[in-house]
Amino acid sequence: MTHAGDTVVDLSGVSVIRSGTRLLDDVDWRVRRGERWVLLGPNGSGKTTLIAVASTYLWPSRGEVAVLGRAVGASDVRELRKSIGIVSAALEARIPGQISALEVVLAGATGAIAPWWDRHSERAHEKARETLEFVGCTALIDRRFELLSSGERQRVQIARALMPDPSLLLLDEPAAGLDLGAREQLAMLLARLNRDPRLAGIVVVTHHVEEIAPGTTHALVLRGGRVVASGDAGSTVTGPVLSEAFGLQLDVQRAGDRFTARAAPAL
Repeated sequence: MTHAGDTVVDLSGVSVIRSGTRLLDDVDWRVRRGERWVLLGPNGSGKTTLIAVASTYLWPSRGEVAVLGRAVGASDVRELRKSIGIVSAALEARIPGQISALEVVLAGATGAIAPWWDRHSERAHEKARETLEFVGCTALIDRRFELLSSGERQRVQIARALMPDPSLLLLDEPAAGLDLGAREQLAMLLARLNRDPRLAGIVVVTHHVEEIAPGTTHALVLRGGRVVASGDAGSTVTGPVLSEAFGLQLDVQRAGDRFTARAAPAL
């Protein structure tokens, strides 16, 4: 298994078995420094499970995992997690609705859900405000998290994940439930992040190719916990590959950095 300095995520022969069900089945996957990945596949294909393994919060039943050059199981995951930013629906559900957007982001400096027990410096407050500005949420700084729209909550979550200056950013279905405008705002933000050299690796989970942001370099396609295809986005996000993954004949088109998919017309 490779632990070279340019390898951000390295999975070898990873399987996750729970209650006799294989959620992941013998997955090999490597993310190298500078790569921006999208994980595609239908519901139940193992995308969220794979993100949980890559984030070190789920231990595989079989196989080896290394993140940021450190073997999981032989390193202090508490330290490792400080270098991993995570955005997910599960995390959002734990954020107290009554705290402000600024407090949500500020808590991210220490990985907390809320900033009630931590004392943050004025520099930390300044950085939280700057990060909210980066994600386009300056006007929301004092608004309660529960009063934000779905798109606003996602961008605030991304700001929270960026607070500790992570090397690896993992986003599990960040566009789920967003309307067209919010989806495109998110795509533009992800495109900016894709260009940021401070992030060694970015992985985004989605069901929909329309949500793939500009600057995405690679794609991993799953079905039933197994890898259907893996490689550069242009040769992986294709009609034949996605037809196999989703069990439906699909026509995939690419215009610049963006993709669309629809059912292939019957002959």
